[in-house]
Amino acid sequence: MIIYQVLVRLFGNNNSRCIANGSYSENGCGKMADFTVKALNEIKALGATHIWYTGLIEHATQTDYRRYDIRPDHPAIVKGKAGSPYAIKDYYDIDPDIAKDVPGRMKEFENLVQRTHRCGLKVIMDFIPNHVARQYHSDSQPDGTTQLGGNDDPTQAFSPYNNFYYIPGSDLHGQFDMKGAAPEAYREFPAKATGNNRFDAYPNINDWYETVKLNYGVDYPNGGTAHFTPIPDTWHKMLDILLFWAGKQVDAFRCDMAEMVPVEFWEWAIPQVKAHYPDLLFIAEVYNPAEYRNYLFKGKFDYLYDKVGLYDTLRAVVCGYESATAITRAWQALGGIEQRMLNFLENHDEQRIASDFFAGNPRKAIPGLIVSACLNTNPMMIYFGQEFGELGMDSEGFSGRDGRTTIFDYWSVDTIRRWRNGGKFDGKLLTDDEQRMQATYRRILNLCNEEKAISQGLFFDLMYANQNGWRFNEHKQYAFLRKHENELILIVTNFDHMTADIAINLPEHAFGYLQMPQIEFCKATDLLSGKEETLSLLPHKATNVSVEGYSGKMLKIRL
Repeated sequence: MIIYQVLVRLFGNNNSRCIANGSYSENGCGKMADFTVKALNEIKALGATHIWYTGLIEHATQTDYRRYDIRPDHPAIVKGKAGSPYAIKDYYDIDPDIAKDVPGRMKEFENLVQRTHRCGLKVIMDFIPNHVARQYHSDSQPDGTTQLGGNDDPTQAFSPYNNFYYIPGSDLHGQFDMKGAAPEAYREFPAKATGNNRFDAYPNINDWYETVKLNYGVDYPNGGTAHFTPIPDTWHKMLDILLFWAGKQVDAFRCDMAEMVPVEFWEWAIPQVKAHYPDLLFIAEVYNPAEYRNYLFKGKFDYLYDKVGLYDTLRAVVCGYESATAITRAWQALGGIEQRMLNFLENHDEQRIASDFFAGNPRKAIPGLIVSACLNTNPMMIYFGQEFGELGMDSEGFSGRDGRTTIFDYWSVDTIRRWRNGGKFDGKLLTDDEQRMQATYRRILNLCNEEKAISQGLFFDLMYANQNGWRFNEHKQYAFLRKHENELILIVTNFDHMTADIAINLPEHAFGYLQMPQIEFCKATDLLSGKEETLSLLPHKATNVSVEGYSGKMLKIRL
């Protein structure tokens, strides 16, 4: 799987003169309709197999949609003018911002799914199970169902029958501006617990103060005791929401902060969804390695984020804070679940590679990209604009100059806007460097599925045989083998800024494990450049390879 993550609201916005904290009318907004057949074919040409449309479900916003019978949100509890796509206001509806025809927004979404499928791509959408917007209210939920919190007893701090956690007898006293741009302050009585497990009435500016925590039957205020029998009401409501969207032909759910929801819920819900939709995938955002196996084997997830392992490691290697030998430690620490991890170097939560806060230069990440994409058979994700070296250095409004592309503001992404060029996608407005970067990404990501050695082959890490080599710097170079049937690929990456002429030891064990013949001279083609070179494949003689700075080689040998 090669996932292309894209924030729908930003993708199609052509405004090159956005103003900080600009409103919808000032800055404009991208639409689902901007994902034309041409746009989707371009994304597919990059090597993508799946597209994760971020920000589809209706969330809290400062834009007024009262004329469409959508309740307004108090500005004090909306982050940014556009609002966070993770502060869900109606689980059963599409966000009005991204529709050309607001009353027809669900039909536009259904058309987007069909169009994406026709272009040979699969659709991933967010499922946000842990928290909702403070003023959650569904206008669109099916008949016969109850609003979240509709039957709650707010005099109880915790009850397994409640959908929310309460602070009885207390108003919300947020340690943030409770008025915002409104004449009256926001009032919430009794206060509800905040989304990031804050069980008091005093969330501050660093909390997820715009959200409230959902109650899955865990009594957090009293030591976290579980009340899962009978099945909590929230479980039933969330299963209904999953089945509703699965019925719209989506192919996968990326489950936001999945580990903040008890694993027992997933163990109960995922098999029920898969009973109806057996091919539907569940991807969990998790950050605690101690919980990985729990969420995979008990919780029944298909894939988990590899953030604190491979992402953090590659980021440190790219920035020069860590040795490339740490890559071996990162995958070995997974202990056999490597195929179930989703690799990435950027997403909406992380800083852009090219930003001043990460590498400051998108080329520096190319060796990391090769490792991330080719290390195993597991999925790989990129974030829209990454393929051009998007800087992420705008100060958009609520999202300050932090090296990230905003998820809170109405904005336009510079490289994406120029690449789209009004829907022509002719590349005329891209710089030579951006075009080269895109070509590099396209080559690497397409090879992931063109080469069976990468998509389904065996993997062999060569680093243990190349420690303290006089012509191999194990802190700056990383090498491994991939093999399928009679095809072998030697992958060598160079995290250093200068060309390295290196000698790679191929250990005896590699020949046995991969069933490789020993060859004095063999022809190899670098899949990245198309150039041929001659290598030796022998356990007692080093293989000589020259690799440019911030790059890599994928040397394919037919045995």
